[in-house]
Amino acid sequence: MQISSQAADGMHDESNGTWPIKRSRILDWLIQETREERFIDNILVALCEKLRAAGIPVGRATLHFRTLHPQWLGARILWRPGLEEADITTFSYGVEKTPQFLSSPMNEIFNGATEVRQNLEKVPAGGFAYTLYDEMRAEGLTDYIAWPIYHTFGKRHIATFACDAPGGFTEEQVSVLQDLLPALTLVSEIRLKNILARTMLRTYVGPHASEAILAGATTRGSGTTVGAAILICDLRDFTTISDMWPRDDVIELLNGYFDAMAEPIEKHGGEILKFMGDGLLAIFPLSNPDACSSLLQAIGEAEAAVATLNEENRKHGREVLRYGVGVHVGDVMYGNIGSKTRLDFTVIGPAVNIASRLESLTKEVKRPVLLSKAFVEMAGCEIEMESLGAFPLKGLGEPVEVFAPVTDEKQRQRA
Repeated sequence: MQISSQAADGMHDESNGTWPIKRSRILDWLIQETREERFIDNILVALCEKLRAAGIPVGRATLHFRTLHPQWLGARILWRPGLEEADITTFSYGVEKTPQFLSSPMNEIFNGATEVRQNLEKVPAGGFAYTLYDEMRAEGLTDYIAWPIYHTFGKRHIATFACDAPGGFTEEQVSVLQDLLPALTLVSEIRLKNILARTMLRTYVGPHASEAILAGATTRGSGTTVGAAILICDLRDFTTISDMWPRDDVIELLNGYFDAMAEPIEKHGGEILKFMGDGLLAIFPLSNPDACSSLLQAIGEAEAAVATLNEENRKHGREVLRYGVGVHVGDVMYGNIGSKTRLDFTVIGPAVNIASRLESLTKEVKRPVLLSKAFVEMAGCEIEMESLGAFPLKGLGEPVEVFAPVTDEKQRQRA
């Protein structure tokens, strides 16, 4: 890969004293002029373009970050010349134990190396130590260098640069890249912490609540009234299961159950506000005109997923899981509730209470899913429903007419 004539001319500047000026300009830009850029991948792209314009023949650059994410151990941000956007790859937990990772320069850095460098123009007699070097040489890269970048509390991440000019990086060019590391550490830690804050909030309170909190909804009592379809789900006989089963088996069971329930809810636009032991509370905001039908689709897919999970439980000699789901629709107060120092971003109101009472009623009527008349009328149900009659619910003056989806057995009987 050839570098631009502008970059080629710049490579001779180190003899006439302009390197300190170019180094200073890039550092000033990195520290002073990236304040409005939220994303570190965009900063990496701009940095590499500036380096090439200054005469440093960077033909590949990466940043490797370990993250606090429930699904991903870390991510790699990759830049090559001509890319307007960096390529971002996430890595799941366990990748650090794979042969591919163990046989890589990344493993050296994470195990304490302060620098890894390889001349890619000359293949050693025994071949390169890592297949990555063969791949980069095949791309026309001539030199590779990797350094750790240290964030707060000793968190170690990695920056790498590869050269695409004959002869590799000069020592002056390497010095410039090294001088950028403290500034790159600073700007990357700020952006990474922003990402981590957003990720952690999304993980524990959901996407909509996390955005509200990041936007400043952090005072007790702050919130708003929203219309929503409310879903409350609870696992049956969990106390017995948790008393009889080993701890790890109970945790595995709960995670499988919540995956079966939660993934369809999130897929169809619902927001899970909290997991309550063996239950969950979710809302589908009515700002989406399809909220009610989306909730019904989510329930259908969740029931199918639990059925599949129960087949696996039977194969392993475990008891099948039973559950109850209560659904209602109405206005809820959506906001911060709690003590002065410990808040919960959730929903409260009579509509939530009715959904909770319907979920409890599933135990009595022996139907896993119960829906209020108000929800059924608003949904204009696409699936067949049957009225089970009006039931008095605790705390409510008037009985509530309750509906349930028609079971496959009843449909067969009618046919």
